[in-house]
Amino acid sequence: MNASTRSLMSISTSPLVAASSYVGLMIVFLFLVVSLLSDIVGQRADVAASAALLEQLEGRRPKANSVAGEAAVPTGSAYLEGATVTVAGATLLQRVSGAVTRFGGNVLSTQLDVPKTPTKAGFISMIASCEIEQAQLQQVLYDLEAGMPFLFIDQLVVQPTADEEAAKSEPRKLRVLLGVSGQWRGAK
Repeated sequence: MNASTRSLMSISTSPLVAASSYVGLMIVFLFLVVSLLSDIVGQRADVAASAALLEQLEGRRPKANSVAGEAAVPTGSAYLEGATVTVAGATLLQRVSGAVTRFGGNVLSTQLDVPKTPTKAGFISMIASCEIEQAQLQQVLYDLEAGMPFLFIDQLVVQPTADEEAAKSEPRKLRVLLGVSGQWRGAK
């Protein structure tokens, strides 16, 4: 045997080399196990976040940052309630008038439009003329569109009032022509 073969055999049978190889392999194995476990934990967190978002979007659970007393999902029927189209129209008029007066506005006139054509069958429309301050107009529009029943703003015309004396004494009100529609399912 030559010297290089003897030195190779002594290295491969040395307990120090075997122990260091064993420790090195164990460190590599532990690193792989820890990295795989961290990937699994990360994937579970992603799945939990996706499930929470899905529940929130489906309306099963309120938002985490919503106020405790405030309902995150509006309650009630999505359709205008009423045994007849006239009663459903009155419900629509009451809902819009209530929203305008709740935010400090004045309803000047209303007009109900019940379509007789099949193109808009089931939809009841109304036009309201009212006066309201600019700051409250956005709140009225949000209240109408976000609440129940589902209402749609079809027309919005805003003009400043022409009364100069009222403009000096109080915040300036706007004259608003508001077209709103909602769907009625019909008699049950």
